[in-house]
Amino acid sequence: MSSGNPSPQPDKEQLAELSKTGYRLLKEGKLDEAQESFDSLLELEPGNSYALVGLGEVARKRGEMSLAIEHYQSCLAHHPGNKYALIGLADCYRALKAYQKAIDIWEQYLRRDDQDVTVLTRIADAYRKVKNFRKSKALYLKALELEPDNAYALNGLGHLYFDFKGFEEAIGYWQRMLASDPSNIKVLTSLGNCYRKLRDFPQGLTYFQKALELDSKNFYALFGLADCCRGLNRHAESLEAWKRILEDDPRNKVIMTRVGDAYRNLGSLEEAEACYQRALNIEFDLYAVIGLALVNKLRGDYRQAAESLAGLAAQNPRNQRLVIEAAECYLLAGESRGAQAVVDRFLRCGGRKSYVSELLKNIKRHGSDRRTPS
Repeated sequence: MSSGNPSPQPDKEQLAELSKTGYRLLKEGKLDEAQESFDSLLELEPGNSYALVGLGEVARKRGEMSLAIEHYQSCLAHHPGNKYALIGLADCYRALKAYQKAIDIWEQYLRRDDQDVTVLTRIADAYRKVKNFRKSKALYLKALELEPDNAYALNGLGHLYFDFKGFEEAIGYWQRMLASDPSNIKVLTSLGNCYRKLRDFPQGLTYFQKALELDSKNFYALFGLADCCRGLNRHAESLEAWKRILEDDPRNKVIMTRVGDAYRNLGSLEEAEACYQRALNIEFDLYAVIGLALVNKLRGDYRQAAESLAGLAAQNPRNQRLVIEAAECYLLAGESRGAQAVVDRFLRCGGRKSYVSELLKNIKRHGSDRRTPS
């Protein structure tokens, strides 16, 4: 019969010191050393909640989400309802874009504490990601009741309304953020984008220019400024901004196509053609092909433009812009039958007649003109 001496109890001060050291190292980004502290803590006290959550945090910061989930779940097995394990587990699911799983965990947490603003905004974010406007809005507003100037709630509401095309409402929330943080570039560009979507280009320019004063190479500010200038037919300024983006991202086919559009609108057809070709050399781009066709249209080569646009329209039968451009080029080439064929295909595929009603009149008129004896 063994003496059955009980195992010595771990020293509480030693446990506390290891925990404190681990979290300090974690905060400093010294993940390997933090892990050693948490491992030592677990050896002294298996199932220690601080150690398991700490190891979860280490794994999460390394991007090892599956391992982090194991640590958080282990903590919850030993300590059901542990606040930090629940939050960490939900954050892992959010990082994996498993938003419904994250929501389920956060809802579980909120049943214990529905006054935690951090969790309220995180679950509101998740509902926004799954397009649940009503629940997302309600949670953001509840967070604002608790903290009227909470930046995460204000920003979340801005994005929520923006996603659902409520641009004027989004402006209100982002303006509130800007009042307390006037140098926030993301908020400045978000406000600029709202005005851009509302086609209030002068107001949009104001915000993009403020953002560029803070960061002269900011992609979103340059893109927004260029697009606003394009909307105002200030194509020379638009061209300058597109080219500034290309300096840092020379293989961006979308921006290369926009440069081509600016040159085309300025009447520099050779430069426009070269840009469209460079975009296509990077990768196929629908708008680059359209741009080349429109260059041919401006040069008076209507048939070639019409055939190119008609080919694209056949692949994208409900794209009204392609239909209208192709039909117009056929009409300019004196080929009303080609124009009629493009329009008929558009209507057969469910396109709305109102979009092409004027074209149909022109086609009938051109057909009538060709039948009239000279």
